[in-house]
Amino acid sequence: MNELFVLRPALPRDADAIARVHVETWQNTYAGLVPSDYLARMSVARSSPQWHRAAARAEKGNDLMVAEVDEEVVGFVSFGPTRNPEMPYGGEVYALYVGVDWQGQGLGRRLLATALEALSKEKHKGAMVWVLAANPARFFYEAMGGERAGERLEEFAGTSLEELAYGWPDLESWLAQTKS
Repeated sequence: MNELFVLRPALPRDADAIARVHVETWQNTYAGLVPSDYLARMSVARSSPQWHRAAARAEKGNDLMVAEVDEEVVGFVSFGPTRNPEMPYGGEVYALYVGVDWQGQGLGRRLLATALEALSKEKHKGAMVWVLAANPARFFYEAMGGERAGERLEEFAGTSLEELAYGWPDLESWLAQTKS
């Protein structure tokens, strides 16, 4: 793991950089998985407003963390209470993206562990994440101890996409194992 990474709560000034990582990783990772016209329309300018709002909220709750190298945002994780109350997890990782040039260096592990630790501190016993079934990143969540917890079809950009849920039912135990 590159020790030059700094993980910290996102600030409003990070929103454009978060949008850049978001767009670049989507266009790279989801090519062939989601409609190409959707990916072609993605831009930092279109994505920035949502990340400006998220970063402003994060100042109050630290539910959006960035990873930076030499003061450049190269990854981020967003998390909070589950958006799926029918699932048996109180917390959810909404988004975790690492810039293409920084993947495979342990940064995703650190971002996920940071999010799961924060969710545990917020008194969530368990947490989950949804990932496209065709996305190779699902193997990352399996390697990180996520248990397959569900599946669904999600209507997205005029098509149906299969998603899988991975869950960590006992965050306290998972955190203890990762620190030993």
